[in-house]
Amino acid sequence: MEQSKNHKIEASSFDLQQYLKRINFEGEIKLNLEGIKKLMQSQIFSVPFENIDVQAGKVISLIGDDIVYQIVTKKRGGYCYQINGIFSLLLQEVGVPHYYIAVRPLVNPDPNAKTHLAIVATIENEDYLIDLGFGGNSIRKPLKLSEIGTEIQHDFDTFTLVKTEENEFLLQILIGKEWSNLYSFDLNPQRWIDFKPANHYNYSHPDSVFTQKLIVVLQNPLGKKILSKNSLKSVTNGIAEIISFEDDQLDAILETEFNLKV
Repeated sequence: MEQSKNHKIEASSFDLQQYLKRINFEGEIKLNLEGIKKLMQSQIFSVPFENIDVQAGKVISLIGDDIVYQIVTKKRGGYCYQINGIFSLLLQEVGVPHYYIAVRPLVNPDPNAKTHLAIVATIENEDYLIDLGFGGNSIRKPLKLSEIGTEIQHDFDTFTLVKTEENEFLLQILIGKEWSNLYSFDLNPQRWIDFKPANHYNYSHPDSVFTQKLIVVLQNPLGKKILSKNSLKSVTNGIAEIISFEDDQLDAILETEFNLKV
């Protein structure tokens, strides 16, 4: 399934070569599964998931050109709409059919609305979930929607996709020996503009996790780094190390660990 172009994010300022330079991508773009995986990992290894502007009380724009300026020009990151939004601009540019889905986060026990945006893309005649913007538990490559009930290894993380009683998809991650729910979704296509209310909630509502604490995540080939409040968690080959830091060390940590200058 493919959405009309005017139902997607648009940005006249998006330049493919500038974007590829921003994500440190080298080589030829290939539109097979391995090629899309390479593009996806190049972005998640270069563009951090972060809510610095939310913590600063700023309005988060869904205008495509603002997102390009934020990520490509300023070399910043963002949360799901910005991170997955700019990847959608890439997919449009190279001609990969895709559409947006509204996702219900299930990490917290309280009831949640569908405030997360993800992508369903058709690659080699198969539908795949693509999501670069779910923080520390993001998938690291396209996930085939037909792989129901199987363990799916993404480097050091193990995921599974199951069907619920409501006939929705449920994404889970293996933590220790237990499966933990990440989010649920159906395959009803959403327009880009449909996410304006959820975006407003995420950057302004006191119940939003993004207004409550600073979160910065950067994936890397061996693991990931996660900053939350005043702690930095580094995961390498599945082994975690956590350090605490003082407020006056924050800017230096953002620059050295996440390549962020704010």
